[in-house]
Amino acid sequence: MPEHLAIDIHTHILPADIPDFGRRFGYGGFIHLDHHRPGCARMMMDDKFFREVQANCWDPQVRIGESDQFRVQVQVLSTVPVMFSYWAKPQDTLALSQFLNDHIAGIVHQWPKRYVGLGTVPMQDTELAIKELERCKAIGLEGIQVGTHIEGVNLGEPRLFPIFQACEELGMALFVHPWDMMGKDRMDKYWLPWLVGMPAETSLAISSMIFSGLFERLPKLRVAFAHGGGAFPATIGRIQHGFEVRPDLCAVDNNVEPRHYLGKFWIDSLVHDPAMLQYVVDLIGADRVALGTDYPFPLGELEPGTLIRSMPWDDAMKEKLLSGAALQWLATERKRFV
Repeated sequence: MPEHLAIDIHTHILPADIPDFGRRFGYGGFIHLDHHRPGCARMMMDDKFFREVQANCWDPQVRIGESDQFRVQVQVLSTVPVMFSYWAKPQDTLALSQFLNDHIAGIVHQWPKRYVGLGTVPMQDTELAIKELERCKAIGLEGIQVGTHIEGVNLGEPRLFPIFQACEELGMALFVHPWDMMGKDRMDKYWLPWLVGMPAETSLAISSMIFSGLFERLPKLRVAFAHGGGAFPATIGRIQHGFEVRPDLCAVDNNVEPRHYLGKFWIDSLVHDPAMLQYVVDLIGADRVALGTDYPFPLGELEPGTLIRSMPWDDAMKEKLLSGAALQWLATERKRFV
């Protein structure tokens, strides 16, 4: 097949050197990197090991080399969700967010054809979040990444609405990523928070935004959800049925059926299964499923773009998933990157 532009909307990056924010702020819980040997670092939460990462998690040039190998021309950069720090004092989360956002903006400015940047904001404080959102736009970022909840507050709750309204008004894209998974106290074995909790978190976020009427009130808000929409595509039948048989419970804030919103938001392609990828494309449309790989982490697609390229589709269909859907979500044009 002819080579198509490929834009990966779901990749994570960290600065190589992260200040000791715990020392700066006077309390713990923040992440730093321990570069214990060349090309490898431990993500540490205070003195507790969180994850091992390699140079492709912080080195833009290493990422470009690997992306060339995988025929991915553009990566959309966002921070690692553990960095959200919504639990911290709002002013401290703002300072951390500004550090991370400036780092990503610097990479985008240096390699504008290879990278697009998403920021992070202190979602626990609406006023601070909107101010940093505005600053994100000013420094060249094209959206923000948010968690599936804000310290237990679901995304459809009224206190968060002004932030999403500001995203719509500013034309900033929104990427929703699961974090701090529900039920984690019952998932201490088998990596279950990542295998079970993450898909459930994303389905909860989508359902909260639908039932609250957020999509109805902000029809121009461009939202993408990680991991193929989590459990939502597989349970839309149950969600729709519940809306029909118990409107007294489901339709209290929005009387528009859930199925109406299929095709109103984007999901990434990270479903790890060709039958599931075909299903979500049929469910919400090829122009709403964008290449997303969770690079550079092992639960992502280890060879980015392989699943889409392996599907029995024509070139036009593959182009929609490799770049067309991403271009629509980012509200930009192909010529920018070629």
